[in-house]
Amino acid sequence: MSNANEKSKGKLFQSHERKDKIVGFAAMMLIIIIAVAVLFPIWWIFRTSLMTNAEIYAYPPALIPKNWLFSNYKKTLEYFKFFQYLGNTMIVIVPSVLGGTFTATLGGYAFARLRFRGKKFLFTLCVGSMLLPSMVTLIPLYIMWTRGLGLGDSYWPLILPYFCGGGAFNIFLIRQFIMGIPRELDEAATIDGASHFRILTNILLPAIKPAMIVVALLLFITLWNDLLQQMVYINSSEKFTIAIGLTVFRGALKQDWSKTMAATCMSFAPGVIFYLIGQKYFVEGIALTGIKN
Repeated sequence: MSNANEKSKGKLFQSHERKDKIVGFAAMMLIIIIAVAVLFPIWWIFRTSLMTNAEIYAYPPALIPKNWLFSNYKKTLEYFKFFQYLGNTMIVIVPSVLGGTFTATLGGYAFARLRFRGKKFLFTLCVGSMLLPSMVTLIPLYIMWTRGLGLGDSYWPLILPYFCGGGAFNIFLIRQFIMGIPRELDEAATIDGASHFRILTNILLPAIKPAMIVVALLLFITLWNDLLQQMVYINSSEKFTIAIGLTVFRGALKQDWSKTMAATCMSFAPGVIFYLIGQKYFVEGIALTGIKN
């Protein structure tokens, strides 16, 4: 009888193990299909940038270029001022990312640890501002920056707003991360005579490093793709960022898709590289924020 029970248990275990393998294989195949669907447009852009216009319009379209014409990139650089646009973009992004991450950390710490009158109301107001469409504030802000402060055709309207936390979501993210850290660590440091600034820099900053990297990456992506704000405040061609430069370049070339796609590849390459460098911390920060909520 015992042998029969053991055999039945063994068969049941094998059936469960087989089922788990089938489910795991199906999940892996689904992930591969989704990954291919996501990466295929990027490959299509890169493939188009290495072809002649005749090959681009050929039917049926070729998945792989016959001749890999990397010379298209050299020709594109003759008209597309990539390095100038990249430098202008970094002038906007670097201080905005640093200032936004720093002030978001200060704001998140204040809402998570400090006690002051009206804190709940201010935090509710801060989070509620995420529901406000950016188009609502576009015209009033433009009038304020250009007519009120005289900062038209400059980078300052693109940089200074990010020194207020870089957005309510960033402050909320840092605050939720700090809330998951035991308050006893702060109390022990306070007993030893540590100030709020020392508690933040020596105790909390090493623990919230993944969340800060997430904020920096989100700010970088937002600024890199922010075509509307940049077109509103920047008018001089020598101050064009990559987003504006690519738009103008595409409009000037019209149907020359090989050079247009070459410029597009050059435009998104720095963003992809920056994301790949911080991708590990980005995933870790999102995962830990969800756990510590």
